[in-house]
Amino acid sequence: MPIGIIVNVSAIFFGGIIGALSGGAMSERFKEGLNMAFGICSMTMGIYAIAPMKNLAAVIFAVIIGTGLGLLFRLGVLINRGAENMQRLISRLLPSNKTGNGSLDKITYDANLVTVIVLFCASGTGIYGSLIEGMSGDPSILISKAILDFFTALIFAANLGYVVSLIAVPLLIILTALFLAAHVIFPLTTPDMILDFKAGGGVVMLASGFRIIQVKMFPTADMIPIMIVIMPISWLWTNVILPLL
Repeated sequence: MPIGIIVNVSAIFFGGIIGALSGGAMSERFKEGLNMAFGICSMTMGIYAIAPMKNLAAVIFAVIIGTGLGLLFRLGVLINRGAENMQRLISRLLPSNKTGNGSLDKITYDANLVTVIVLFCASGTGIYGSLIEGMSGDPSILISKAILDFFTALIFAANLGYVVSLIAVPLLIILTALFLAAHVIFPLTTPDMILDFKAGGGVVMLASGFRIIQVKMFPTADMIPIMIVIMPISWLWTNVILPLL
């Protein structure tokens, strides 16, 4: 039972509804303060995931190679393009002039909606959390993410309206597919590979935290391949390279 996925998707759905209803009552200072809290929470989750890693060198290799692949194949650009297509579909269901508090022009509205689609549907934490729950049954990463996503959806919906809640539908499809894929991956792993995988996801969460508070705009979408290459690199390091040292 994908409890973490259900909680995460529900948090975005209800956060979007509550934000659309109460958006006018939230000050900019309140929104900015919460955003800073989101950033430090994401960094805390990242540090927690990195701490038990088994092979530091393997994780460093994976971060460099994975990010390099993401930049080479322009993954961030492709994700943004997919989000723009999703935005057009969602806007047909709920046109921008019928959502939010009406204070945004269409260009700003569309740009913000693309941002929130990428934030929720292409989140490294979400991908990582779904795979972890599928492999080990541990929903804690997604439940922690759900707390952040609830308030994030609430803040975005204050300006964008009920459309934010609809993002829960594609998110459910993406996370469920990853959850099911993890059942196939898990039998091929070792405990050390799992710990290194968690550390790779922790690096992405740490980078996301810096991005949220706008200290440094890490290319987090381009860093997603880290979670694809980390396990093979961890296995190679443990079984091929270490015996030679």
